[in-house]
Parts: sequence; C-alpha cells; structure tokens
Amino acid sequence: MSSVTIPIAGFKDVYDVPTVERALQELSPAASEALRTVYEKMLRLGGQRFTVKPSTLPRMESLFEELPNFGQVLEDIRKHLALCVDSNDSVELPPMLLLGEPGIGKTHFARKLAQLLGTGFGFVPMSSLTAGWVLSGASSQWKNAKPGKVFDTFLNGEYANPVIVVDELDKASCDGQYDPLGALYELLEAETATRFVDEFVELPIDASGAVWLATANDAARVPEPLLNRLTVYEIEAPDDAGSLRIATNIYREIRNAHDWGRHFPEEPGEATLARLAGMPPREMRRAIQSAFGNAKLAGRSEVSPDDVPESRGAKRRIGF
Repeated sequence: MSSVTIPIAGFKDVYDVPTVERALQELSPAASEALRTVYEKMLRLGGQRFTVKPSTLPRMESLFEELPNFGQVLEDIRKHLALCVDSNDSVELPPMLLLGEPGIGKTHFARKLAQLLGTGFGFVPMSSLTAGWVLSGASSQWKNAKPGKVFDTFLNGEYANPVIVVDELDKASCDGQYDPLGALYELLEAETATRFVDEFVELPIDASGAVWLATANDAARVPEPLLNRLTVYEIEAPDDAGSLRIATNIYREIRNAHDWGRHFPEEPGEATLARLAGMPPREMRRAIQSAFGNAKLAGRSEVSPDDVPESRGAKRRIGF
C-alpha cells in the first residue's frame, strides 16, 4: 500500500568529476591508500545521481492508517509534496525532529518516508557515536580514518535527495575533543550544504538535497541552535484505536512477507489483538514474530493470546 509512487525526475551532479580527477593526480606517493581508493571509486561511479519529484500527489491514506500518531507530520509532508506537483522542483522537505518516548515508531516512520519518496536512505545512530567525524569524516592522515556517513550515503547511493535519519539526537555523547553534532549546523542549512566538505575526502559535495529526519526522546538535551534549524513534532503514543490499527497492520505485514504466513489467518483474533495493542509499536513487532513461532511449535494455525510474550515495558490492556 505504501509502495513507491514518486517518479525519477532527472539527474543532479553531487560532485565535480574533473575536480576528483585533479585531486587523484595530485596525491603524493605517501598519501593514504584508502583515500586513493575513494577517489577512484568516485570516478568509477560518476558524480550524477537521480532526483525524485511527484508528478501527482502520492496516495498516503495507507500511511495515515498505519501510523495514526504521525498524522500531523504526514499532513505537513503532503503539503510540501503538493507544492512540487506541476513544477520543475525536486522533492524538498524541511529538516524535521520527531520528539517522543522510545518505542513509539519514530525510526519506523523514517523508513516509511524513504519508501514513500522512493529515494535513498542513510541511518546514523547517535547513541553509539562519540566522535564528530562519524558524520563528516576524519582526516585521511589519521589511522583507520574513513569518510563520514553523509558522504558515504551520497557516494554509494543512487539519489541526490536521500532521506538521512539522525537517530536519538539527544543521546550523542562528546569526548571533549569532537562535537558529534557539529557537522549538522552546516548540513541543515541549504546554502552551506551545497558545498559540504567531508574531512576525509577534502572535496565538496552537494548535500543540499538531503531530506533530514532526526529523532529524540528529550528536547532539553538537544542544543538550541539545532532545535532552531528543525521543525519539531511531538509524537504521542497512539490511543487505543490507533494501537489496535498498528498491531493489525504489523501482523499483516509480517504474515504477508513470509511464505509460512499463508498457514495463518489474515487477521489476528480479537483477544490476541487486544494483548498486542497494549505494547509500544516497537515491541509489537518482536512480539508478533515470536507469537507466530510459538503457535507453530504448539501445532496451531492461529495465534492465541498465550503465544504473545509478556510486554517488557508498561503493560496496557485494550478491552472490547
């Protein structure tokens, strides 16, 4: 239902090939072999990438149904996409921050957005990063240095306007020497993003087409200058009706994605659905997958409430 509906509009140069050729020729014999390899790959892949834009407004009803607690974000995205229809503009969305409790589906929403746009996808989990160079690369003079996530997304992807998710922005830790969020100040401004320089590659790329989507649990731990560059959406946990829809959709998605799913009913039973709907969306997915396995081991062709493992988080029962 949420398959790609936005067509490829054309091409865009994300870096200048002659500039890369000159940089490769001017490398000293003592230069990093890894840097030489990156330059050679840039030449092999070329600087052009696809751009996508809507020729008509894509159908988004299934996303509103599947992600009921993201209605405001989806509505604003639909407005921005509408502006691109009947124009020569590629997809352009403002940098967004999804703010809310863990497990309510923020990262899942980001992946669904990339599917809707039909563009590339880059994922940066800030909770596991301590150095600023993970986004913007480290100097090739450093041992084991490599390009950052942003450059890597544009080089190895096919699109000039990929969705790049900065997950758990508020959990970025600093070791005192590097600011892990430093590169974002430049990347979130279209004017400076057009000539973004990865510290490893030391050549500019046009990263201005990126669709930025950040997630966080606590806005107080996000620097104010970054908050000012982001459109902030406070995502609430889904209500009872929304939880039931989410659980049903996840059940269908998992069932329909596997051949073994044909042995199970198209819809879960009401009692099973009520138990699933008491969980956060992230936990629902794990629980449903486990429940299918438990039912199979018990020789049943339908998932029962007893097949659903206990919730790890706060338990909430949905009654009929």
